[in-house]
Amino acid sequence: MVKKFTASREQLKPDTRFSSSLVSKFINCLMYDGKKSVATGAFYRAMDLVQKQLPNEDPLKVFTQAVDNVKPSIEVRSKRVGGATYQVPTPVNHRRQQALSIRWILEAVRGRKGRPVDRSLADELVAAFRREGAAMTKRENVHRMADANKAFSHFAW
Repeated sequence: MVKKFTASREQLKPDTRFSSSLVSKFINCLMYDGKKSVATGAFYRAMDLVQKQLPNEDPLKVFTQAVDNVKPSIEVRSKRVGGATYQVPTPVNHRRQQALSIRWILEAVRGRKGRPVDRSLADELVAAFRREGAAMTKRENVHRMADANKAFSHFAW
């Protein structure tokens, strides 16, 4: 009997404070050089700062809403047709939306130099919650680029 190999994604364990797998994924992306305890501490301190900045809101709700606000619904991909390369707008699946959202938030946080990570993470999450900030700007630029190249959508795979 031959066993078939099926590629299954391992389930991520939820974090200890919020019991959320999205938080676990975010902490893993925030982590540098395998120092998960440092990344976890920075994330939880950022959540405490979010709680202070928005006292009427649940910090987990602010975090998930910020990630959802930054998610792109469409992106451009390069497609080569007859010697010319076109930027073709394509829809983004759920997993990639989440990955891009997390990546753009962390890119914005790491772009703010001269401040502790927890402070800049809290500021970026609050800004994304309010549909502002560098991560939202990145999302708007991607959507604008897709809208500008709508004429090439017939080249979509």
